[in-house]
Amino acid sequence: MKNRKLLIVDDESHIRMLIEQTLEDLEDEGVELLFAENGEQALEMIQREKPHLVFLDVMMPKMNGMQVCQKVKKELGLNEVYIILLTAKGQEIDRQQGMEMGADRYMTKPFDPDEMLDIATEILKV
Repeated sequence: MKNRKLLIVDDESHIRMLIEQTLEDLEDEGVELLFAENGEQALEMIQREKPHLVFLDVMMPKMNGMQVCQKVKKELGLNEVYIILLTAKGQEIDRQQGMEMGADRYMTKPFDPDEMLDIATEILKV
């Protein structure tokens, strides 16, 4: 399976960069890394690029990660897009809400780069 795409969505550039550094080795395996800095941009990119995996920050301007997730999964029905919500809020209620919006997984910040890479590798079958 080639032409796999992975979208990184976070409104903080240093976090996007950190995730990019964590996952850049996947590019050697043919994975294209895409980036968005807010929910609206993310939604447009998901519809246009149909990434296989999205690391999606929850707290963002314009449209938060929960709203993006809900639109992608519930309204657009893009269930083949695997969405992992990233959030600083680690309470069970937040995780539950994320799963209700259609998220496939939930990771709390600060995340473990090795775990993030392992998950991406597993999902993208690299």
